[in-house]
Amino acid sequence: MALTINIISLGCSKNTVDSEFIAGGLANKGYDVGFDLNKKYIDITIINTCGFIHDAKQESINTILLQCALKKSNKVGRVIVCGCLSQRYEKELQEELPLVDAFFGVGQYDSLLAYLERENEEQLYNKTRLLSTPKHYAYLKIAEGCNRNCSYCAIPIIRGKNISRRIEDIIEEANKLVEEGVKEIILVAQDTTYYGVDLYGKRRLYDLLKELVKIDKLKWIRIQYAYPQAFPLEVLDLMQKEEKICKYIDIPLQHISNSVLDSMKRHITSTETENLIKQIREKVAQISIRTTFIVGYPNETKEDFSLLKEFVKKSRFERMGCFTYSPEEGTKAFLLEDNVSEEEKQERMDELLDIQQEISLELNQEKIGKVFEVIIDRKDLDFFVGRTQYDSPEVDNEVLISDKYSLEVGEFYNIKIVDAVEFDLIGEVIYE
Repeated sequence: MALTINIISLGCSKNTVDSEFIAGGLANKGYDVGFDLNKKYIDITIINTCGFIHDAKQESINTILLQCALKKSNKVGRVIVCGCLSQRYEKELQEELPLVDAFFGVGQYDSLLAYLERENEEQLYNKTRLLSTPKHYAYLKIAEGCNRNCSYCAIPIIRGKNISRRIEDIIEEANKLVEEGVKEIILVAQDTTYYGVDLYGKRRLYDLLKELVKIDKLKWIRIQYAYPQAFPLEVLDLMQKEEKICKYIDIPLQHISNSVLDSMKRHITSTETENLIKQIREKVAQISIRTTFIVGYPNETKEDFSLLKEFVKKSRFERMGCFTYSPEEGTKAFLLEDNVSEEEKQERMDELLDIQQEISLELNQEKIGKVFEVIIDRKDLDFFVGRTQYDSPEVDNEVLISDKYSLEVGEFYNIKIVDAVEFDLIGEVIYE
């Protein structure tokens, strides 16, 4: 019988893509592979770790410790750790976690396959992919690494400089995903709007999108992880024109105070940020903007935080996330005094999220009585759970529809919104 391999993928959607290629390479070699398996015995557990911020690193460590405990109690045969955390701290992890059988860094997936003592075909990682998401949507990584060097971020240290994939290769993968049933493709990279600069000498996200919309059976194209500085405005014109491109942009802004933005090395001012948000809303009707902010950054004053609160109130973002600052070794900000207390960081995050919760409720209630096209992601207890084009999976609003209707996962339906709470919409099917 084939060895059973359980893959646990932590962190962002870019990690999800990496894990899916690991799974694909292993399945191609005859292993019995799954994600987050719940079996009495697992031959090999592979943990693809995140090392971005303190909480993510702690989650990775806790997951490793749990799997090592299962190994000790003979419920797991081998434990393998890969990804960002082992890329960054392999030596320390080897010393502290002796029950882990092997460590692999970012991009060492062919080496991982070779370690598992099967014949290693050329670049299996780049050829075969086993989706961990529902079969109707998939993340599509268009570049690796980042050239930004924001003061707080360790990603360039972990994953290196930006390396864009060729448009032809991306389109080939997109076509294959669509042939396998994918209807929504979510473009991801550390900085999607920088795509193409290293490879073509200029930004080519617009050109990539022009090719993607030509794929017949592809219904939705979604853009995540856009960077605000030097944002390619022509992408917005295309988004307004092309129905397949979701009226949605994920654009982490991180802050609005000029002093904090300058220290963060974001290379954009508060005025430029506000003008960009205005242009986005003017160019794309009814667009949904998702953003994230960091609070408690070194030397963030109460005045800086007040500016951020007012900006959130004024901008009325459809979706917003917030993180507390955590110092990361090797970054420029690590040299600064971490002089905002953890208690104050948490209070600021809670206050900002409370503001956003009120905004989200008001915006959701404005949708009552309107009809939206909704894709069904899953069945959950007495409800089908879906999304509009204005929401990414897992992080944004969901539409709940009673299971009295006969709906199919992965299909689109016209849904009338009949009620709304802070982060969910309640809908009924409209039959034409």
